[in-house]
Amino acid sequence: MPTPEFGIVPPDRVRADVRRLLERAPTFESIYEVLRLLAKHRSHMIQWDLVSQCGSKVFGGPFAGMDFIDRSSEGCHVPKLLGCYENELHPFIEAAIEAGYDEVVNIGCAEGYYACGFALRMPSARVYAFDIDPKARDMVAAVCERNGVAERVTVGETFSTESFARFAGRRALFLIDIEGNEAGLVSDAQALRGFDLIIECHDAPGKPISAELQARLDATHATRLVANSSGSITLPPMIRSLGHLDQLLAVWEWRERLTPWLVAAARQTTDSPLARLL
Repeated sequence: MPTPEFGIVPPDRVRADVRRLLERAPTFESIYEVLRLLAKHRSHMIQWDLVSQCGSKVFGGPFAGMDFIDRSSEGCHVPKLLGCYENELHPFIEAAIEAGYDEVVNIGCAEGYYACGFALRMPSARVYAFDIDPKARDMVAAVCERNGVAERVTVGETFSTESFARFAGRRALFLIDIEGNEAGLVSDAQALRGFDLIIECHDAPGKPISAELQARLDATHATRLVANSSGSITLPPMIRSLGHLDQLLAVWEWRERLTPWLVAAARQTTDSPLARLL
């Protein structure tokens, strides 16, 4: 039977949560909250069914075949197993792999989807995975061990603006996803002028972090803003057998608002595979 670790709770608890939300003054926002809550619960059930029937290997995408885990440290999980997670980044991930960086630095690595994935696809690279969540650090270490790349992945807790200096002179790619703190971390463009960057921008009303960072990096990097996009995916038979709503929920990434990506290639290396996409 499903366990609480999958985020699955008894129907009575779901009903109580829905009732609590509906007891507020009726607004479109409260209806939206109810729909989002129910969608998450249903997503957890799909996750349980998928893992139970098919295991936890990644079906497709740039990291197809990776022996992943049955749950994420936070957020959605099924899109990672299907390989359609953050589909809009796939061309840039493939370009990064082609570039053959010496090091890949994943800041905000969560359970290691990217850290382990890059280590598998780039056997000559050293990968550094940082996350402030101890549960996430344990999970990424376990995923890397399971896939035989642990000796090339260094797991750490904190990464500051001063930490970039550790990689000076190296061909490094930085993948940054730190839930709205990216403007503070990416504060000194000159210190980053030799690095390529892929940054998830957590824009909010009245706070366009993506535009701010793009302007900040303009003198040192060629840049491109990449919008979120589900794209197209060939679903495995187990998911294709589900109803249309469940198929939609299987690829849903739980985003509450748009989180565009800023892809930045150092101007001093404008012939790189990543730069050619910008």
